[in-house]
Amino acid sequence: MILVGQYDSPYVRRVAISLRVLGFAYEHDTRSVFGDFDSIRKTNPTGRIPALVLDDGTVLVDSGVILDYLDETVGPARALIPPSGPARRQVLHRVALASAAIDKAGAANYERLLRPQQYQWPEWIQRLQTQAVGAIEALEELAWPADAPLDQAQVTTVCLLRYIALRSPDLAPRAQFPNLAALAARFEPRPEFLATYPPDDS
Repeated sequence: MILVGQYDSPYVRRVAISLRVLGFAYEHDTRSVFGDFDSIRKTNPTGRIPALVLDDGTVLVDSGVILDYLDETVGPARALIPPSGPARRQVLHRVALASAAIDKAGAANYERLLRPQQYQWPEWIQRLQTQAVGAIEALEELAWPADAPLDQAQVTTVCLLRYIALRSPDLAPRAQFPNLAALAARFEPRPEFLATYPPDDS
């Protein structure tokens, strides 16, 4: 397998962590959607990451699709998203909140950092940031038991927290979110997380 995309993307990182946790070997293709856009489009016509190239040449795009494939491959006993029932709905709810925070914080960053200043809409940026913080606040209010087995909700949420720390540290200071800070502190030292840790200058 080949995983396309850089680890500073929380969506690429959550796939990479999941691959490692579930025992899949993969090569890492570090092309960038900004620096290698035309090349990326040859792998994924939308020019987005992550993409996972399977050994038979099949290309899976979108991290949710990739994670579903990984869970299906390892079977329900090892899957990071439970196969059914309240446990599945709980994990998916948390993944949805974390994904919303990633999407809205990312969109705000693109508006601030990529759009020429004279074309920026401050009220829209504020709205996006408010949506991101709302999702993070909702995650903070949930219980994150220290003895709970690793699942996709934890993986995606920890990837979100690192992304925020890298790209929008003032948006959600960890001191204001002690439950989430404790969650990150539990999992970031694990080998699967350390191996995919995006550096501050990524």
